[in-house]
Amino acid sequence: MIQKNFYGKAKMETVNNVTRLVSYNTEVAHYNHETNIMTVNGWYSQTTAKHINAFLEYFGFDKCNKQQLNKYN
Repeated sequence: MIQKNFYGKAKMETVNNVTRLVSYNTEVAHYNHETNIMTVNGWYSQTTAKHINAFLEYFGFDKCNKQQLNKYN
């Protein structure tokens, strides 16, 4: 398991080739390393959007605005 902190309020956890982003105790996105598919569970708050965008960039995806995050999943 790999674990990284984002701004002290979010963390990444990798299990079985899937990395989950948990922000404020809620899974807000996950990335499947085998299929290269990123799933974002929508827009939650401005702070969580920053966590999600950092997660997207970390795996080579483009940042998204609120409207794009709502349509991402």
